Amino acid sequence: MNEGYKSGFAALIGRPNVGKSTLMNQIVGQKIAIMSDKPQTTRNKIRAVYTSEEGQIIFLDTPGVHKPKSKLGDFMNRMVENALREVDVILFLVDASEKLGPGDEFIIDKLKDVKTPVYLIINKIDKVHPDELLPYIDKYKELYPFAQIIPVSALNGSNVDRLMQQLLEELPEGPQFYPADQVTDHPERFIVAELIREKVLQLTREEVPHSIAVVIEQMKTRDGNSDLVDIYATIYTERPSQKGILVGKQGDMMKEIGKRARQDIERLLGNRVYLNLWIKVKKDWRNQENLFKNFGFYEEEE
Repeated sequence: MNEGYKSGFAALIGRPNVGKSTLMNQIVGQKIAIMSDKPQTTRNKIRAVYTSEEGQIIFLDTPGVHKPKSKLGDFMNRMVENALREVDVILFLVDASEKLGPGDEFIIDKLKDVKTPVYLIINKIDKVHPDELLPYIDKYKELYPFAQIIPVSALNGSNVDRLMQQLLEELPEGPQFYPADQVTDHPERFIVAELIREKVLQLTREEVPHSIAVVIEQMKTRDGNSDLVDIYATIYTERPSQKGILVGKQGDMMKEIGKRARQDIERLLGNRVYLNLWIKVKKDWRNQENLFKNFGFYEEEE
């Protein structure tokens, strides 16, 4: 480890669908957080680990701040508030192609209660003309004294290097918390479940996407074939009608979900995968704390 090695924790916060997961995946160079065009994709705080010769940064990709409509929604917002208290820097992401709105002002009001330095990260600059950025920045500067303001494109990586260099310059000296080749502290089972959930988000509409949870029932290397991993997963939803949508005509939807998920899981694991998906109905599970905690949504102790 070099003398003057830096390390610390950074929280990504912002309205749903501003590109937090995309930015985190861009930083670590591979997919560990799922992406979709639907809001509230991230439900747990997902830690991504960035390591270089100069230092190590652990990122917390928090759920998008939103007006909760269920106990699960309340739970997700509490997770965000806890994250703001346990990090060295906060990255507040906004979408350059969207006007400053009530949701952004709500988050800024929350930020006024914390003493942690806040960076304003203006994402999706590839979608706007450069001349539009300065007046956009001025509107945010009127509302909060940001420590840094950095425009980026998480999708194509524009200016992400500058963001990383700025973070490393300002973080305190500290130890390397994780091995250099580790990009997340979540177990493989968690990421596999998220990849399956991502395909449901991408392929379904109406009320289905945010009514589902995925649980990995079993995941093991097949006896006598170390190159093949057997995965048995259950997709839980809230109503029989949603189950019907997930199955599709003659099982077509379920086959497509399984096909797409298997391809990503094989890239993650570096093995061939046999993926067996089941669908079960658990009525109103998002308002039953014992159920959604059993499904892997947890709040870390202070």
